[in-house]
Amino acid sequence: MTRQPWRDRVIEEERLLAQLNQLASEAADRRAEALREGVKELGTVADVARALGRSWNAVDKALKKYDRKKAAAKDAPTTT
Repeated sequence: MTRQPWRDRVIEEERLLAQLNQLASEAADRRAEALREGVKELGTVADVARALGRSWNAVDKALKKYDRKKAAAKDAPTTT
């Protein structure tokens, strides 16, 4: 079996990495939405963190990152 030229392999791996990054971003969004539901149900970020066995800081950071991402997307100019 002939090995692909290195340039082709690099291009293919970059495509795969972009696809993985997109999937990871979408998963992080869904996770943050679930965490937000947990806060609504349990009352506080600390309660959600305790229920999941995670640190308060980890849950808070995930929610803040998601909020910043949504705010940036909302404020982004459209290209028309």
